[in-house]
Amino acid sequence: MGALGTVRERIRVFGGAVLAAVYVLGKRNDSLQLAESAGGSGALYGLSPSYLLSGRAPVVDAFQTGRPLWLNAAGIAAYGENPPEILPANISLGALPLGGNGGPLGCLVVVDDVTDGFDADRRNLLELYADQVTAWLEAGGEPGSSHDGRAGSRPLLGPALDRFCVGSFTLLLSSGRIDADARVLNLVDIPRDDFDGRVETLLAHTVPDDLPALMSIVEPGQMTSGGRELEFRIRRPTGELRWLRLRCRVLADSEGTPERVLGVVADASHLRPTADEVSRVQRLSVALAGAMTVRDVSRAVVAALRDPLEADRVALAELEGDRLVVTVLDPPEPDAWPGLWRSEWRSEWPDAPAGALPTLEAAVREGRMSLWTAGSTLEPGLSGVGPGGLAVLPLPAEGRVVGTCLVGWDEPHAFGPEERYLLTATAGMVGQALLRARALDAEHELATMLQRSLLPRKLPRLSGAVAVARYLPATVGLAVGGDWYDVIPLAENHVALVVGDVQGHNAGAATIMGQMRTAIRAYAVEGHPPDVVVSRANRLLVGMETDLFATCCYVAIDMEEGDAWCVRAGHLPPLVRTPDGSTGEVEVEGGPPLGVVAEAEFPMTAVALAPGAVLALLTDGLVESSSLRLDDGLRRVCDILSTADPSDAGRMADELLGGVSRRDDDVALLVLRYDGIGVRPLRAAWTVWRLPDAVAHARRFTSRTLRSWNVTTDERDAILLIVSELVTNALVHTQGEVRLDLTFTAERLRVAVSDSSPRAPVKPASMDWEATGGRGILLVEAVSAAYGSVPLGGGKHVFADVVLPRREL
Repeated sequence: MGALGTVRERIRVFGGAVLAAVYVLGKRNDSLQLAESAGGSGALYGLSPSYLLSGRAPVVDAFQTGRPLWLNAAGIAAYGENPPEILPANISLGALPLGGNGGPLGCLVVVDDVTDGFDADRRNLLELYADQVTAWLEAGGEPGSSHDGRAGSRPLLGPALDRFCVGSFTLLLSSGRIDADARVLNLVDIPRDDFDGRVETLLAHTVPDDLPALMSIVEPGQMTSGGRELEFRIRRPTGELRWLRLRCRVLADSEGTPERVLGVVADASHLRPTADEVSRVQRLSVALAGAMTVRDVSRAVVAALRDPLEADRVALAELEGDRLVVTVLDPPEPDAWPGLWRSEWRSEWPDAPAGALPTLEAAVREGRMSLWTAGSTLEPGLSGVGPGGLAVLPLPAEGRVVGTCLVGWDEPHAFGPEERYLLTATAGMVGQALLRARALDAEHELATMLQRSLLPRKLPRLSGAVAVARYLPATVGLAVGGDWYDVIPLAENHVALVVGDVQGHNAGAATIMGQMRTAIRAYAVEGHPPDVVVSRANRLLVGMETDLFATCCYVAIDMEEGDAWCVRAGHLPPLVRTPDGSTGEVEVEGGPPLGVVAEAEFPMTAVALAPGAVLALLTDGLVESSSLRLDDGLRRVCDILSTADPSDAGRMADELLGGVSRRDDDVALLVLRYDGIGVRPLRAAWTVWRLPDAVAHARRFTSRTLRSWNVTTDERDAILLIVSELVTNALVHTQGEVRLDLTFTAERLRVAVSDSSPRAPVKPASMDWEATGGRGILLVEAVSAAYGSVPLGGGKHVFADVVLPRREL
């Protein structure tokens, strides 16, 4: 029987080929030495036990160029190593370089009895086989290998390649039909006769925790062209778990749509983790399960990798378009990272263009974990991250890469099998957690933006008091709720505080909250007393025909006298801290929640505030939860309020929120420290009777008052003109009572005229010589520093301010 017959009779041993051989670098790194072979002697095909790197041979060329070399019989003969007559006429040879990111390791040679060379699918599969052999060498699977995975000092032939169990499969994405060879079925423990060609049959043997990663490969809607690798576990009939490593490539049709998956599966028992690695992965899994934000995920990754692996740097970045947006750098100091990263330090964390880091970009595009050892040639943006060793972990989720994790060492570092397992397992879990956290962050950002748009942007500056507010969204469910707060400045040094809560925790509750806040502010500014404000808001909510109700606590304070009037509608009572530090609830008689009974009554309760007192209004999210009783929560807040330093109202509010972490409900808090007004303004009022000389009476009253306030004659003239015009305008254009109020502060005097008409004075658009009226408003505007009109209950309030030289009152 000739040589050709001998080839045909050989058992196909590796990737469907009749011969496979692994060459590794020799002792002096000047030659390639045969380390392993399967399928018989390579002499039949002209393969030598060793090749000098200075010579010319398919094995050497593939190793030197780092690219696969595919030859038929004529191509092999062209190298001139062997006379054509001694080679089989219809053989093909493939030489595939074996190299990790730390440098080339050797070459895999496969020979088969095909005349026209290997077709595209065979080439793809054999390249995947070469990837598995590379991982096998790096993990120390090759006899004679050193601890760092490189070839040992001498070639050693042996049966390892025969035992290296690796099989291949082809999956049609459109139908889910899979063609798996005998080795794949053997790895999964499925008898050949029992396999029905369905991918579900293979998946049924997979450990449930590893199914999501595999499903991202076999589901057509989630596949993208490119390569993937992952490790997963199958449960054998004996109950034992077996680790398998899968590498695959997705092939697309002529229109670019993913069509087939070519893959190889190998036994990864040599990467089986120790108990320590398993426990680390379990701890990381628990941490990621509770991670609600991208920052939470990032912190969990740092805790799982940096100290356990004794790494010097850990970075996590999300992939957004063509940029890598960094979410965590550990250590966080800019000087600990390369110059490229520092130049992109735009905010708290940098973002770097992926195009400036081509090695990293390629690793992310291929979706494969990449390990570079000390001395590897990398671009400056990466070499400084891990000069002693660098691991790049693409983070897969739903069939695509959503980010990357970099782990770097300063001192030379060897990547052992346990570390590889930990890094691979970390990448798979973090990718899914990152995608989930990104969605939650986007949802939280949208909800927070909605919530903030419905709450005051800032609180007004108050005369005689300091008010601060805090709002915390819930951390469970949609982070938008119905809690609100407001501080409403009113006329004559009055101010209204309101805190409320709309039933529910959704966008509908937030919408009602915005409407109620607006309504209460409008009723308060109109000058209604607290009980009327709350009563009108109640009728409004009842008339809106919504299924939601609301609670609120409304407090109106006279800043000059320290008198406060409280109204409570189904809400928690306010808390008061007296100047001596004693703290307790204000006993406020309450009414029902808003929106329940249209004609409900809301009684007022008077409270006196002494200078130095602190008033706190809050919602139940601060004092009540699934793990905190309301009474205990109120007691805790009172204790903190009584011991806090009232000189800093903002810090006091922060201390009240200090014990709030995971929240079932949102929290609104309003804190006001009442200081009192040191110098009270002077006030005087006059009821204008509708008599023929009513304006003259108003002028005489004003003149007497101004003389008693030591306002000079020159200053009085402008003020008397304003009084004449405003009173005349009210008498001519309105009906009912007219009231004149004078308020004098240290440097400003206000003239205010109130009437019962809601219509504001109309300033003429233009004036000519024939006009008989309308000049009064123009005169008032000309001589006053400020002029305006505000609505009041059943009428309006027209005012004009005159600036006077500062004086003691």
